[in-house]
Amino acid sequence: MRVALVSRDLMDRSRITSAVQAAGGTLVAADEADVVVVDLRQVTPDQIRTWASNARVIAYGPHVDTSALTAAEEAGAEALPRSRFFPRLADLLA
Repeated sequence: MRVALVSRDLMDRSRITSAVQAAGGTLVAADEADVVVVDLRQVTPDQIRTWASNARVIAYGPHVDTSALTAAEEAGAEALPRSRFFPRLADLLA
């Protein structure tokens, strides 16, 4: 599995990178990915729409930002609040 990660948060990047490696995946650029994992604080719905045309997009963000979560879903992503994303990360990458 080829996974792209779009996040500037170093703690998030570390946790997600570890989960990708544990699932046997490798990190690649978004245009080469089977799965794109995005922090909703870093992307727009248009970017999600572009990636979703070629890959599975999993987006996460603050639970209080319901408009961003809804917009991500409408753009083609599986959008989860952070509180549900991280506990389910291994399953999402399986």
